[in-house]
Amino acid sequence: MSGLTRRTFLQASAGLLVAHAVPVTAVPGAITPGQPAGPFYPAELPLDDDNDLTRVKGQAMPAKGQITDLAGHIFDRNGQPLSGVRIEIWQCDINGRYRHPRDRGKQPPDPGFQGFGHSITDNAGRYRFRTIRPAPYPGRTPHIHVAVYPEGSAPFITQLYVADETRNAGDFLYQRLTEAQRVLVTTEFSPVSERPGMLHAAWDIRLGVTPA
Repeated sequence: MSGLTRRTFLQASAGLLVAHAVPVTAVPGAITPGQPAGPFYPAELPLDDDNDLTRVKGQAMPAKGQITDLAGHIFDRNGQPLSGVRIEIWQCDINGRYRHPRDRGKQPPDPGFQGFGHSITDNAGRYRFRTIRPAPYPGRTPHIHVAVYPEGSAPFITQLYVADETRNAGDFLYQRLTEAQRVLVTTEFSPVSERPGMLHAAWDIRLGVTPA
């Protein structure tokens, strides 16, 4: 389900933020809080939109930055895995540039970074991406935008943050969350011992939906 117009997408984002903007606690079963989509959801989805954002078809060089294996599960409100669900991520490259015509950053974009990708959850609700550790963007702490498309429900939009990132303390969207909510959208980007230079991030999403 990727044919949404930008207007419809942002309307859904706003609605879900209201729906999920309720106090949660950092305990098993807590619902992942929603956050705004931001201004740089792709104006047009790229032809190359698989789950490996570190390689772009036609480009010899891979993305610059710390390559990261991002993986996790998507659950419903009862903790049951949601299979066959589309999840999208988009983020800026190592130079702080989004692949979007409205991004007027001064640094050149990284041609080896895809910027946007999608995955479909398996029977256990698992998803996986290869991307880079999120880089800072002017005025924001490093983050990854996330959209999930549960069947029969409006898109769920949020943002994923890096644990122990010093810029989190000054980020206006991160600070809008309660301490308990921050735990649910923050994860460690940890080194992979057997693969020097590579990071791993594990993050589960729990939606406030119930299977039909």
